[in-house]
Amino acid sequence: MPSRTALEAASAALARRDHSAAGLEEYLAERGIERDDAREAIERLTSAGYLNDGRVARARASSMGARGYGDAAIRADLEGKQLPEEQIDAALAELEPESDRARLVLRNGGTPAQLARRLAARGFPEELIESLLADDLA
Repeated sequence: MPSRTALEAASAALARRDHSAAGLEEYLAERGIERDDAREAIERLTSAGYLNDGRVARARASSMGARGYGDAAIRADLEGKQLPEEQIDAALAELEPESDRARLVLRNGGTPAQLARRLAARGFPEELIESLLADDLA
């Protein structure tokens, strides 16, 4: 049974925002919670459905995708949240095509150079950027 402190701290953190299991474990460690107590609390919250790496990955990927980010930027963000690779891959697979998301960025207008920089900064691959700008200029 996890210590009351570990479960309380983990629950309080989840009440503020979703965390990955690894991210929550790190959060608890930073607050002086023993690793075994933290892991037990995480297991309990996971089995109760309060902690779900797949849900975190899908929600974050969907949010970033809707704001016009490419797969590389989304992947980097999710990896930074310490989400498992298989959850990241599954979340990216559920998004609309990267080319459609890139077109959202193009709608804001700008010179070809500005658009290329904006798309690259949002994690779109160079080949896609070149293709879309060539189509846009044609």
